[in-house]
Amino acid sequence: MKVLQDILHKVAIESIQGVTTVTINKIDFDSRNIGVNDVFVAIKGTISDGHDFISTAISQGAVAIVCEQLPAVLEPNVTYIRVADANAALAFMAANFYQNPSSELKLVGITGTNGKTTIASLLYQLFKKAGFKVGLLSTVKILVDDVEYKATHTTPDSLTINRYLLEMVDAGVTHCFMEVSSHGIHQKRTESLQFVGGIFTNLSHDHLDYHATFAEYRDVKKAFFDGLSKSSFALVNADDKNGMVMMQNTAAKKCTYALKSYADYRAQILENQLAGLLLKINGNEVWVKLIGTFNAYNLLAIYGAAVELGLESLEVLRLLSNLESVSGRFQFIVSKENITAIVDYAHTPDALENVLKTITDIRTKNEQLITVVGCGGNRDKAKRPIMAALATTWSDKAIFTADNPRNEDPEIIIKEMEEGVPAQDFKKMVSITDRRQAIKTACQLAQSNDIILIAGKGHESYQEVNGVRHHFDDMETVKELLQLLEK
Repeated sequence: MKVLQDILHKVAIESIQGVTTVTINKIDFDSRNIGVNDVFVAIKGTISDGHDFISTAISQGAVAIVCEQLPAVLEPNVTYIRVADANAALAFMAANFYQNPSSELKLVGITGTNGKTTIASLLYQLFKKAGFKVGLLSTVKILVDDVEYKATHTTPDSLTINRYLLEMVDAGVTHCFMEVSSHGIHQKRTESLQFVGGIFTNLSHDHLDYHATFAEYRDVKKAFFDGLSKSSFALVNADDKNGMVMMQNTAAKKCTYALKSYADYRAQILENQLAGLLLKINGNEVWVKLIGTFNAYNLLAIYGAAVELGLESLEVLRLLSNLESVSGRFQFIVSKENITAIVDYAHTPDALENVLKTITDIRTKNEQLITVVGCGGNRDKAKRPIMAALATTWSDKAIFTADNPRNEDPEIIIKEMEEGVPAQDFKKMVSITDRRQAIKTACQLAQSNDIILIAGKGHESYQEVNGVRHHFDDMETVKELLQLLEK
């Protein structure tokens, strides 16, 4: 049990009705989870408003309500705390409730459109190989050293973050690597966390269904770096035009990485093939198992972060050479018929173009590239024709199919994709709504030495249709279909 006034430390309070010396059991922002002696935080969400459920929370035993607008009728035995921003209040309350665990370990946040999962996951791998106890908060999974939990959001809510961070501290974890999404920053989920470092990867067309403009999307990312302390580091991609914007107002130590520009951490690609990359990083050569220019950037960010965190540079290079690719990120298999199938999470125009360029760089041009791609429903519609144009331009054959249609008609999504295909590429295009059938068609079209790219879902093991998640795994599906064709 905690005392209410203790968990209100640093919360920007506008008014209090009632007493703050009451003991509380837990905090929650979902009224369905509220019980006796709990605190209910009323959050205005995109779908529902927590203020509409204040009376429900009180009827279930809430002793305190944190809200932006007080209800018309105040219950005499309930404490009401009015705040300007309930999301920010929740972030600080969560940190206080769980004993501010981020201050007890070295927490590094990774933000940007592409590369967050790969960088966070590989930093986890690298520090594990270096002998540390490590934590991971990512889109793919949450790891408390060796204990794995399922992830549901890129950046979890404030309570979940702090609960896992406390578990990490209790388990002796010293470093944690965390994906930081624009949604998470905008909704103040990271507001109370103490980061020792932040990494910026890149910025491209994404999440404009949530953010009104690209400028707003950029400025939300920048807010993360604005909040870093002078004892932390800010490591940004100098080859991205938004990289230096991120550091304009940060108090953190400013560091850069790049392949093309002058930077603190710089690399050259000496060899790029399906077996891996030969890189020259700050004058030293290293062979790595990952593929493509986009992974050269990811590895350079990892190298820079590891050095900033105190590891010796040559030891970091040795550790880089042993890193394994992340599930669903340029993950590939080669069939008995010598057909290469690549599964990648690329679900933005920039990510898809990067993967297609990488494949183009390593192919001999004597083989076909068949790309299977879709676009998610209830998400930024503007990228649909762009991604379709990229797929047809860079591929010999492009198969448009369902991704996670969610609550949209997948056939309408595909029609919107088709609108972006240049006239000269119409003959390369075919649309098959059923994703399994689309992958099967790609396998049937492929001949020996051909390459199949299945883009958009990567590590996901489900397909979401009308609010229901059905089991579907791209890698599992393509393996099965290629094996059937070999029989």
